[in-house]
Amino acid sequence: MTYTIEVVPHAALTAHDIKTLGRLFDDEYADQFGPWNPELPYGYAPHDVHVIARSAGDLIGHVGWQRRVIAVGDSEVTIAGVGGVLISVRARGHGMGRRLMRELAASLPTTDGIEFGYLGCREEVVEFYRSCGWLRINAVERSVGRDGRTRTYDADQPMLILPVGRDASSWPDGTVDLRGRAW
Repeated sequence: MTYTIEVVPHAALTAHDIKTLGRLFDDEYADQFGPWNPELPYGYAPHDVHVIARSAGDLIGHVGWQRRVIAVGDSEVTIAGVGGVLISVRARGHGMGRRLMRELAASLPTTDGIEFGYLGCREEVVEFYRSCGWLRINAVERSVGRDGRTRTYDADQPMLILPVGRDASSWPDGTVDLRGRAW
């Protein structure tokens, strides 16, 4: 399968991009979450930057991130909160997810002050992210849920970081407070 990958700021998405992103996400999640909304995707935080895969003009893969200062214990950490990792059914099995994650990692140092990538995921995909260079951390996480209420998740919930501007060993100890919605 031939495809291209590009990094697109949210404000630069075209109407066609938004329509095809909506189709990509709705094909996967509409039955569970309803229609996709680019400003509050399924109740999660929106993205500042999108890493997009295209084939023959169709959008077939996506990962997004948002810059945010979060609290970790008594420290503040500037992260790129990552989410919306999705490959269309017809494009799976071609290594696109790994390539999107590589492009995402390359895009993070271009934004001033990002110290780490940060993501939460399902247990069954942890090994995929680890194979892309992400490191699992163990911490309690607090965030605003999809329903708008504060939620706290146990330390056994999969959370991963990607060192960008700091060494992984400098990740602080303590509860992670996302200060908003997860991605």
